[in-house]
Amino acid sequence: MFERLSQKIDSALKTLKGHGRITEVNVSETMKEIRRALIDADVNYKIAKSFVDRVKVKALGSKVLSSLKPSQLMIKVVQDELTELLGGNKEDLKTSGKPAVVLLSGLQGCGKTTFSAKLAKKLKYNQSKKVLLVACDVYRPAAIEQLEVLGEQIDVKVFSEVDNKNPVSIAKKAIKHAIKEQFNVVIIDTAGRLAIDDLMMEEIQSIKNATKPTEILFVLDSMMGQDAVNTAKTFHDKIKFDGVILTKMDGDARGGAALSVKSLINKPIKFISTGEKLDAIDVFHPNRMADRILGMGDVVSLVEKAQEKVDIETARKIQKKIAKKQFGYDDFLTQIKQVQKMGSMKDLVGMIPGANKALSGVEIDENVFKGVEALINSMTPKERQYPKLIDFSRKKRISKGAGVGIEEMNKLVKQFEQMNKMMKMMQSGKKSNLLNMFKK
Repeated sequence: MFERLSQKIDSALKTLKGHGRITEVNVSETMKEIRRALIDADVNYKIAKSFVDRVKVKALGSKVLSSLKPSQLMIKVVQDELTELLGGNKEDLKTSGKPAVVLLSGLQGCGKTTFSAKLAKKLKYNQSKKVLLVACDVYRPAAIEQLEVLGEQIDVKVFSEVDNKNPVSIAKKAIKHAIKEQFNVVIIDTAGRLAIDDLMMEEIQSIKNATKPTEILFVLDSMMGQDAVNTAKTFHDKIKFDGVILTKMDGDARGGAALSVKSLINKPIKFISTGEKLDAIDVFHPNRMADRILGMGDVVSLVEKAQEKVDIETARKIQKKIAKKQFGYDDFLTQIKQVQKMGSMKDLVGMIPGANKALSGVEIDENVFKGVEALINSMTPKERQYPKLIDFSRKKRISKGAGVGIEEMNKLVKQFEQMNKMMKMMQSGKKSNLLNMFKK
């Protein structure tokens, strides 16, 4: 989402680096460019102006101009202020209580129902919580059915009453049920509207009064830009929510909502949602997001995703095979599936330091591995085990069996060789270039 903003800020700071000597004048020029970049990214004008003013004052106050490495110190100042703009410190979800009650609010189409399932899955599998989902959207067609289907997918119970059109009544009964069955967390999915109206606000307020939630979260569609921030402010004035969830962060919008919401509402962003899959949810770390915007990557989050999703025992077995030069196409396919578990290619590449700069203008193909499984399944067990057996005639047969052209088979062979080489280099402690693996 922040790709264009990253490029513009990088361009502004690069101009600063190009000067033999940094002066107050060219610092001001750089700050002007950064302000333009922020406004273009749909950041509120006053927030953008305040941000660059603070950076300038801090930079001059910390003797950037007389520093031995002024451009590096300048980047550090921008990084610190950007982190502060995004909220400063990570804010955890409060899950204390018997049970803890999380009330979701927001406009229709912002992704509340899907997010409720994502949060339930994260709490269940990462924190071993017994979670109950509550269907309080009694207006949108198939809303209850959608939540029940999602609940079934993640093996989480859903409390619903199809014939009851009173969401306050449903919420009260759900809390009683949760206490009786000893659920740790109750997540209440409420109805949204296409626009803010008094009836919706009164209904959410009534549910809030009836359930006394531990956390009230506002789900904000980050694709809406400043309109979303204004909506969030109206909601907060009425129901006083505790935190913000940013959905659709994998979209191509300008991302200003994320940069403006904390300053305008003074409520932390707690989670971001980056895709349709039910594990596409991340705790929001302001410092890590600032690093990503500045093109520094997010290695910590990348490692956390790997630790969470990658099967360690499988990885060890493959490591042994590489050491014995027995790495084959079955192992290659296993590795691909492990990577796919970690999230979208675009998101993963953004976490690699310098990747956004190196791949500027390159389209990240989310289906980069599509067809690979078909090609590997068209190989004989012996060919999968001994890749060097695959000559031109075998390539023709395999690609025909997979229903693709031979160029796709050649691409697979190249990817396999790159992966094999990369794994060997990692074993020998050398750095390897991951970026080409994600190019279309």
